[in-house]
Order: sequence, then structure tokens, then C-alpha cells
Amino acid sequence: MAQYGAKVVVPIDLTKKPWEQKHPLHNRWHPDIPPVAEVEVGELFRVEMVDCVGGAITQDYSAEDMKHADLSIGHFLSGPIRVLDKDGIPAKPGDLLVVEICNLGPLPGNEWGFTGSLDRENGGGFLTDHFPSATKAIWYFEGIFAYSPHIPGVRFPGLTHPGVIGTAPSMELLNIWNERERELEKNGHQTLKLCEVLHARPLANLPTTKGCLLGKIPVGTAEWETIAKEAARTVPGRENGGNCDIKNLSRGSKIYLPVFVEGANFSTGDMHFSQGDGEIAFCGAIEMSGFLELKCEIIRGGMKEYLTPMGPTPLHVNPIFEIGQVEPRFSEWLVFEGISVDESGRQHYLDASVAYKRAALNAIDYLSKFGYSKEQVYLLLSCCPCEGRISGIVDSPNALATLAIPTAIFDQDIRPKTGKVPVGPRLVRKPDVLRCTYDGNLPTTKNPAASM
Repeated sequence: MAQYGAKVVVPIDLTKKPWEQKHPLHNRWHPDIPPVAEVEVGELFRVEMVDCVGGAITQDYSAEDMKHADLSIGHFLSGPIRVLDKDGIPAKPGDLLVVEICNLGPLPGNEWGFTGSLDRENGGGFLTDHFPSATKAIWYFEGIFAYSPHIPGVRFPGLTHPGVIGTAPSMELLNIWNERERELEKNGHQTLKLCEVLHARPLANLPTTKGCLLGKIPVGTAEWETIAKEAARTVPGRENGGNCDIKNLSRGSKIYLPVFVEGANFSTGDMHFSQGDGEIAFCGAIEMSGFLELKCEIIRGGMKEYLTPMGPTPLHVNPIFEIGQVEPRFSEWLVFEGISVDESGRQHYLDASVAYKRAALNAIDYLSKFGYSKEQVYLLLSCCPCEGRISGIVDSPNALATLAIPTAIFDQDIRPKTGKVPVGPRLVRKPDVLRCTYDGNLPTTKNPAASM
């Protein structure tokens, strides 16, 4: 009798820690992390996953867990998964691995998630110089919709997606990552003017044995010690895909990933119920546990055929993403513009990061006129289905970035009108997002015109 439905290749038991799972999870990239499962092209299979920090952030109405979050543990990934063709021959370096997302969602019985910003002394986020305190909002799911008691007056459909999906690097590629990121962390503070405007730290998350989990490789063994000292953190996206945080990568999407090791050994995790473009609060999507149902294909020799190296070696490539046809329908948007002039009034040259920061700050200040705290808006823009764009990148000296917010997610009309700003009938200033005190001594950035 024919078998229907997806075969579960990586199950998750939410009562157990990441290292206690039937197939132990990992939170680093390295070619020697052994695969925990094997699939054949064309086969429908299911991968379950914990949230990005493996349950360390709870449903408790406190932000203390966010303030003291151990960033060395993220992201917990399910895999690696070895991929074979119909003849049992594994994917080879130089191939393209095609991963199709057929279905996805939260794990049944665990229909909730969180959005948060980190304490500035613990990494912060895109706007950490304006919002240095750790904050958190809990979200609950009603089918495709999410709502939060900590950001009242808002409800929206989620575009659920995996934040992390990627293949294992080769040793050569891993060495390239580590060398360039060590150089950045060592000299970036002195050489990059952008460090004076963007204050999230560190500049790069370098290999560390602290918090390291390597799947089947037992902690404390000689093999673990060797790999842990060189395995790459999963924080940024890189040539292998990884933490891309592409919010439209939902049902029906395909990812074309370069293959660097035999079998491809791809992993995934960091499920998001919803996310705004940029995920500006850092832990800023609606983070959740969840599942993916996937199918794979192998394009033999596809890297050379379809990917153009942008760097000194054939390994300097990037994945291609094909977005599916499922997404929320919004017809009306309020769009905020930013240019590459910082809060002090200093002009920057075609800097899209400064422009996007200003667009986000413009949106936060505007929406705070409608009864929200600025912390509520900061988290909301990080997790609601807002659209970020680089609208202009050639008109010196200003890059122009825009942040578009769907107006239908609010229970009040947020458009500008003659007369005073209206306040929604159900919107109250309390409860606010969960918030901790900021105990550090780094200066915060103020808008000089705010008191005018």
C-alpha cells in the first residue's frame, strides 16, 4: 500500500533539551558535523525544530530571560541531512541542492512565540543606541493570525518561514569565513565609520567553545574540542545560505543552495511565525518551534552553471531563492522614508544602513503618536509583515530607504488627517511590552529636535 504524507526524519520532543533529542541538534557550521538523517530526491520528509534558543525564552511575563540570554547557544538547528539521488549517489561539491518548502507551521500544542530586543551590553539590535533595555512581547496564534497582550490593538496574518536554512561549508570555505570575520572584529572599530552610527556589537561572532553543540559529537571529547574551536557561528548568513531571515520564504518557495561537501549536509531551524524586513530588534521575528515538510532535488554541476562567484575563489557564491505564491493580502500601506543622514545631522555617502535606520526611527516616532510606547512599535516593526526597500542607491549623496507598514493590522486609522491624532477605542498605553532596566553606562542616542 502506498505511503502518503511526509516521513519524519528529525522529530522534536519539546519536553527535552536540544542535546537530549533523539537526533541531537547543533548550533555551528562545520564540515565534520555528522549527518543525523538521509533523504532521497523527490521524497517528502518532515523536519521538526525547537525555537532559535531551544526554549531558553519562556512564556513568563518577564524580560529577565531576554536580558540575560546566552547568545553563544543560538541557533539550534535540526540536521545535518544528507541528500542522495535516485541511484543512491550523494550530492557532490559543485552541485546545487534544490529545497522546496511544501508545508510548515508551529508544532501542534505549542502555538505561541516571542519577539524581543537584547540588552545593549549583550549585543543589542539595530536601534540599540535608542533602545538599550531588553524587552519582550509574547504572541499567541489563532490559525494564521497572531496577537499579543503586550502590543494591544494589533492583529495580523503571519508569513511563516525558517530563518536558517543552509548547507555545510567545506573546510576551505570555513577558513575563509573565520579569517575575514576575525579581521573585521580586530580592526573594524577603527576603520569603519559606520560603527559610529550602528551600535550592535560584536562586529562578528567568532568561533567559541562556549555553548557549542555539535550534534552526534559528544561534548568534551578531543574531536569536539578541535571542531568547536573552528566551527562557525550561525548568526550571519553566508555563502552557504544560513541565517538569511527572508520573510517571504514560506509555502511553495524553493531554495537553490550551493553544495560544498558530499551529501550537502543541509540543516534548518530558527522558525518564525512572522517577521518584518530587517528583523530590526535582533530576536525580532515571532520566534517559535515548528516544522518544515520538504522535498529536495540535485542539479549536478549547478554551481558552475548558475552561480557566478563574486570574489577571489569559486566558493564566493550565494544561494538563489524562489518565493512561493502564498502571502498575506494587503492593499493599503503607510510608507516611511529615510535618507543617509544620521541623528546628529551628519551626511553619509549613499549609506543604505543609515537610511534604513532613519526610516525605522521615523516610523517609530510617528506610530507612538497613536497611543503606543516606542518600545512597542520597535518590536512590532521587527515582527509584523512590513516591507523594507532600498528605493534609491545612485543619487549622491543620499541613499533612500523606505519602510512600508500595512495599515490593516491596526484597529484604528493611522493615516495623517486634519485635526488631532485619533486614538483607537481599544488601544491603551498599558499593558506595555515586558521591559528590564538598562544597567550599563553606554550613552544613548537622542534626537536633538525631539524637544522642539
